[in-house]
Amino acid sequence: MARFAQRAGLRTGAGLLALALAGASAGAAQADTLTEALVQAYQTNPTLESSRAQQRANDENVPIAKASGRPNADVTGTYTEFVQRPVNAFTAPERVLQAQAQLGVPIYSGGGVKNQIKAAKFRVAAGQADLRGTESSLFSNVVAAYMDVIQNQAIVGLNRSNVAALGTNLQATSDRFQIGDLTRTDVAQSQSRLALARGDLRNAEANLVNARERYIQLVGKAPIDLQPPPPLPNLPESAETAVAYALDNNPDLVGARERVKASEKDIDVAGASRLPTVSLFGTGTYSNYLDTLASGVAGVSQTDRQAQVGAQLSIPIFQGGRPAAQRRQAQANASATMETEIATERGVIAQVRSAYQSYLAANELIALNQTAVDAAALSLEGVQAENSVGNRTILDILDAEQERLRAQVQLVIARRNAYVAGFSLLAAMGRAEARDLNLDGGALYDPQVNYDRVKRKFFDFDDDPAPVARSTRTVDTPVQDGEIPNEDVPAPAIQPGDVGTGPTAVEATARSPATTAGKPMAGTPALGTPGSDMQGTGTQAPGPTGDTRR
Repeated sequence: MARFAQRAGLRTGAGLLALALAGASAGAAQADTLTEALVQAYQTNPTLESSRAQQRANDENVPIAKASGRPNADVTGTYTEFVQRPVNAFTAPERVLQAQAQLGVPIYSGGGVKNQIKAAKFRVAAGQADLRGTESSLFSNVVAAYMDVIQNQAIVGLNRSNVAALGTNLQATSDRFQIGDLTRTDVAQSQSRLALARGDLRNAEANLVNARERYIQLVGKAPIDLQPPPPLPNLPESAETAVAYALDNNPDLVGARERVKASEKDIDVAGASRLPTVSLFGTGTYSNYLDTLASGVAGVSQTDRQAQVGAQLSIPIFQGGRPAAQRRQAQANASATMETEIATERGVIAQVRSAYQSYLAANELIALNQTAVDAAALSLEGVQAENSVGNRTILDILDAEQERLRAQVQLVIARRNAYVAGFSLLAAMGRAEARDLNLDGGALYDPQVNYDRVKRKFFDFDDDPAPVARSTRTVDTPVQDGEIPNEDVPAPAIQPGDVGTGPTAVEATARSPATTAGKPMAGTPALGTPGSDMQGTGTQAPGPTGDTRR
């Protein structure tokens, strides 16, 4: 069993959850790590790429708002053929060719343009926070999918080991029945348990297929020999510390606050329509009558030039109540965003507190389930020994084996849940993004770079290149199955001693949550601190369109 455990047992040395499915393939060249999965999703996930593109579109609202306060100029040309001229018009031309240039310069618009620009800037900031939230949500889903594959591979291995053990037990029971040592009832019980175990194995294989397909959906490639994840960063020492950090950094809450600011500016924009406006204008016109003006009359010029400049003051007197209605509407919308911000704050507080308690509970469950695994193994060993001397029945052995399998599966699930709960807590606090994890693979995407690139643009023909999809398709990814690495060797059940001796953060927290649950946030290392495989510079460099990306 020790040999099998090295291949498919659970261990806890490097991280909160480490599942070694095959010792011989642990160092394989094509093995995937959690870092690589996160980087792959960060670079190619269509949901994240779509959010980035939407934010780039949101950035353009600032130059669009600025355009309302900038000069505008246009040139028009017309050709007119007079097919019917007045009878008494002796100088009426037969045709005329005209060119006109106009220039308008807005001077004052009641503060509407200024506040529209400010509102657009606040919405850019809100959109950047939303992009952070999308990134954090994606990473949380990737971590869960990664751990689900590891978990379900382990459960498949445990169930296959159970099927193999029950098959051996059925054979032994049948042999003893042949010599009259056992009854047909004993054989039937063994057959029943084996059939149920095969059904459980089939269900576990289906769950593994679902987990792998979910992984492909998020990451863009099939999982290959997933390696143990690295340790999570230090978590807060209390729920209060976690909430305090989240109130300043949770992306959903940051975005809600920026939208409140934008909605307040919308009120001023709506009120500007009832204030005076001032603008300057200039017009120049050139007319050419093509030798048809006063034909035959000497000294009549066939061309004409005109130019006008001036200032215009417009004072709205009555607009049917529209400005007041628009302002009231903006005020109601601002009230709604304020309430939404409070609701978001409530949700963040509840989410962080719940995530913290879930993390502590998951840690405690690991210790409890480990105790259950050890006890179930000892119980099975004792029942088997007692059966050999006639004090226990075959049914007792079957029950003990079932109890051991249940404890082993619960331990696998508890370790998966502990890691996912810890990462979910980081996400709720606003610390589960690429900048926090120090993903190694190139410069990180910075939405501020694109905003800085476009916010001052004013040329009408300054286009970007034609859009192309950046994410990858999965249509060529092979259909997944319920096979596990090294399945030619029977998958083991977890036995006492298979779990690594070095205490992990989960085990330490389970033993003493009050003293080892985490440290204060100040100086907390990222997930890519030295010693883990999540390392990177996190530097930012402009890409070909002004954004930064890997």
